[in-house]
Amino acid sequence: MCIKLSENRARKKRLNIIIVCEGAIDTQNKPITSEQIRELVVKQLGYDTRVTILGHVQRGGTPSCVVSLNGNQAVRLPLMECVQMTQGVQKAMDERRFSNAVQLRGRSFEGNLSIYKQLAIKKPDSQITKSGFNVAVINVGAPAAGMNAAVRSAVRVGISEGHKMFAIYDGFEGFAKGQIKEIGWSDVGGWTGQGGSILGTKRILPGKYLEDIAAQIRTHSINALLIIGGFEGYLGLLELSAARGKHEEFCVPMVMVPATVSNNVPGSDFSIGADTALNTITDTCDRIKQSASGTKRRVFIIETMGGYCGYLANMGALAAGADAAYIFEEPFDIRDLQSNVEHLTEKMKTCIQRGLVIRNENCNENYTTDFIYQLYSEEGKGVFDCRKNVLGHMQQGGAPSPFDRNFGTKISARAMQWITGKLKEAQGKGRKFVNDDSVCVLGICQRNLLFQPVAELKEKTDFEHRIPKEQWWLKLRPLMKILAKYKASYEVSDMSQLEHVHTGPEEPAAI
Repeated sequence: MCIKLSENRARKKRLNIIIVCEGAIDTQNKPITSEQIRELVVKQLGYDTRVTILGHVQRGGTPSCVVSLNGNQAVRLPLMECVQMTQGVQKAMDERRFSNAVQLRGRSFEGNLSIYKQLAIKKPDSQITKSGFNVAVINVGAPAAGMNAAVRSAVRVGISEGHKMFAIYDGFEGFAKGQIKEIGWSDVGGWTGQGGSILGTKRILPGKYLEDIAAQIRTHSINALLIIGGFEGYLGLLELSAARGKHEEFCVPMVMVPATVSNNVPGSDFSIGADTALNTITDTCDRIKQSASGTKRRVFIIETMGGYCGYLANMGALAAGADAAYIFEEPFDIRDLQSNVEHLTEKMKTCIQRGLVIRNENCNENYTTDFIYQLYSEEGKGVFDCRKNVLGHMQQGGAPSPFDRNFGTKISARAMQWITGKLKEAQGKGRKFVNDDSVCVLGICQRNLLFQPVAELKEKTDFEHRIPKEQWWLKLRPLMKILAKYKASYEVSDMSQLEHVHTGPEEPAAI
């Protein structure tokens, strides 16, 4: 310690702080006191040394907090409230008050347990009151991991609530052709872990099939429709809603659950399948970098999917520790590219051995993956070499991640509960659904699950580029640059106050 203090003083450092724990001991288990250390420093080094004992002042000030996620939003909760809640749960379990223990865990835990019971245990038919309603489920757009978990959840929740469930195969085209079958409880067994779409899914929109689809709705007496899909599903829902004036068959409750690896559906921070795709991208980037463990100074240029949405590129770059991520939402030019190359070149001259650059497939029409690869290769001569990889459809992943399985299960169950509520509300009144609030997208927005009418979401949509006009993850761009050692600042303007732990109805609806 004294040697270190001398070295610091030689480097003109005039102030040193030594912190001593009140229970500090040496290798002989003898106490080390702050006074002994002061005497040592004065005797050996001759430095002016003062002792300050903080004592119980350490207990005062701002209380410690727990930072956690509620939905997609970070919240700060008082530490002691969380500790007391945890102790309360254990006490309730010790006293065999298990229902109370579940409530103390919070609404999210309670909701998860309720959904699990509803999906895992089929009630005897004699205990299910038949509703008389027929509900159809359809997958639209490209396959996304977690779609099957969402379908399974919808079917089983629908059956437990007394509905007759129908599966529509091969998207809107199959809908028009009558590829519709009743689907039962056991038919969806084992679907949770299956990737892709067992029902089959296509990107085709319903516009040119409206007459045929309306006829199929009449034939099968469909009272509500659940769409699980991507941006095509969103567009299809808009077309069905617009056709209500000509076809009264579409005057039924219709709700969409976003499911796409691109995560580009307005009305939701997350789409089913995006987490699996992000996991695949991150794992692949890690493997690619590891493949060069015996090679010095190599830079990899990786192209990701997502259309014009840079979610996968940005979040993949953040997770994999990339040096740069090029996306459509943040325009860049040749000067930015040159700056990135120079920055990476300087890093490679140090102990850094590998670099990673991620490019969204539609980030720029002219600055293609080949162009960026050639630019980095030319400018990095003598310092590093380059390799490029286009990940392609492998990003869709195989088996869905645990997050996508659970997210698909829970959000689809919530959609079916909404449908049940709408149908019961109109039961016996003989009215058609014509209001905007009967055609919705269900998504997670910050910390809540929200049903948002598609009529309202139109104003928030960039239809040309098939993305929402505002995207929450763009706020994380500066963080990626900081971690890549760029000079950037990460400002947190939302300095929220400490919240309190709730278990009652006022608690936000978390996933």
